[in-house]
Amino acid sequence: PRRGERSVRMASKPRVNVTPAGAVLEGYAELRRQVAIMRELAHAGEWDALVERQSRYLELGDRIRRLDAQAELDQQAAQRKAELLEAILTDDLVIRERLLARRQELGQLMESSRRQRDLNRSYGKQADSVADSGNPQASETP
Repeated sequence: PRRGERSVRMASKPRVNVTPAGAVLEGYAELRRQVAIMRELAHAGEWDALVERQSRYLELGDRIRRLDAQAELDQQAAQRKAELLEAILTDDLVIRERLLARRQELGQLMESSRRQRDLNRSYGKQADSVADSGNPQASETP
């Protein structure tokens, strides 16, 4: 790279010589793309893929913070950064809401499972026989 430029590698792009300010903006644009994908994964209920992508998102965020601390942005670049950050935060809020809903859903499932387990412990064979009485095939022996 020439003086004042850095060689930066973003997630899916080849190495390109850009100014520090350009690297920051490219980083935020890539972060914006990543969070948009994560939002779609959250809407689709693709939780494993979301978690996997989130770790890459966090790594990218760390790299951008380091670049951002060293870069001086002019007014136009600062405005673009603000626009990207606003979009990132909007998608992040949507993701958080979906994650909270999922957490609540899982909590309800866990509570239901706990109740079922407690019933089985309390009533054991009785619960099995009551459940089997509703199933005429259960009382037949082969």
